[in-house]
Amino acid sequence: MRPAIGIDFGTTNSVVALVGADGSVRTLRHATGDVFRSVLCFWAGADGRPRSAAGPAAIEAYLEEPLESRLIMSMKSYLAQRSFTETRIFGRAWGLEGLIARFLRELLVPFGAEFADAEVTVGRPVRFVGERIDDGFGEQRLRAAFAEAGLPQVAVGLEPAAAGHRFAQDLDGAATVLVADFGGGTSDFSVLRFDPGPPRRVTALGHAGVGIAGDAFDYRIIDHVVSPLLGKGTTYSIMGGDPLPVPPAWFASFARWNQLSMMRAPRTLRDIATVARTAEHPERLQQLVRLIEDDAGYTLYRAVSGVKAALSGQPVAALDFAHGDFELRAEIARTDFEAWIAPELTRIAASVDAALADAGMEPDAVDRVFLTGGTSLVPAVRRLFEDRFGAARVLSGGEFVSVAEGLALMAREGAGVAA
Repeated sequence: MRPAIGIDFGTTNSVVALVGADGSVRTLRHATGDVFRSVLCFWAGADGRPRSAAGPAAIEAYLEEPLESRLIMSMKSYLAQRSFTETRIFGRAWGLEGLIARFLRELLVPFGAEFADAEVTVGRPVRFVGERIDDGFGEQRLRAAFAEAGLPQVAVGLEPAAAGHRFAQDLDGAATVLVADFGGGTSDFSVLRFDPGPPRRVTALGHAGVGIAGDAFDYRIIDHVVSPLLGKGTTYSIMGGDPLPVPPAWFASFARWNQLSMMRAPRTLRDIATVARTAEHPERLQQLVRLIEDDAGYTLYRAVSGVKAALSGQPVAALDFAHGDFELRAEIARTDFEAWIAPELTRIAASVDAALADAGMEPDAVDRVFLTGGTSLVPAVRRLFEDRFGAARVLSGGEFVSVAEGLALMAREGAGVAA
């Protein structure tokens, strides 16, 4: 039987898994572990030519020379957005497919031997992230990126369905399962019917998804805790006129890590500096400019992600961040965090209901609920499912590897699906 490989190219992290000849499933590990960060870094070498690295090596290169490098994050978030055509990096135009292909080659290079004659299935969300998205266009670009990376013939599977295939390995009888897969940019839900066989039969009953997940939770922390210290909610004036609000769009972009690099555009920085001259708190806007110019976003987001994770295990956590003379230490209560993310929780709940409606069933008809992905560890997220289905039916596990392992199983079974 041909080797079977699953590739979970994620907004934040990427994972590769293999089904062995004996039917066992394992992740293909890099030296740094199972999970490979979905980032690229470009910088100019000593000879002036551009250099690049991916994953942990990209982060190391960026932290070494943040002002002389360009960090590319959240590439998956742009797949279904027709407005993104290219970006210029050190004078060269890069299309999104080319950037993702460059990342994928680095992700896969250690596993070349395993790919010989392999069946490969790659994942996609039920709904891509973004406004005015085109899901079919997103999948088309995803396939094009894999083709440019040297994999022109891949099957595509829905990510929550893949997680369901992995979960079903431990089922000892027929079951209807709601799978909730929480990534960095999307939350996806599938209702699947598993009949053990042999052969094992998997029937997709319903799907739904929403373009929000872990990154949106990070946004709320930055928006409530960090942005007010950088001028959000303050005013400025024009020629001594009535006070005007400092443009909130700046802080909406600042709080989203995939948009922060765009704020380094000279025009944006000039506009902020101009407003700062007559601002109520000019020093705050000057700090905003400094953080953008110094490309301090990754360090900030790492601190925010850390406090979010800490709040999953304790009622209060401290957000510590410092850059130059800007220092922030704030105690954040889980109750406040849960109030901030209430709009996202409402949309997630609506998407769960949409998946059940697509399957034509009520919550009582679901035998098991399987939660996976890092955001599933947030207590308010788990509570949402326990309130609907009862704690006894809600299970979790494989938060970072279950999708890739399930995609590998789908490749073995020839079970790639379309949305």
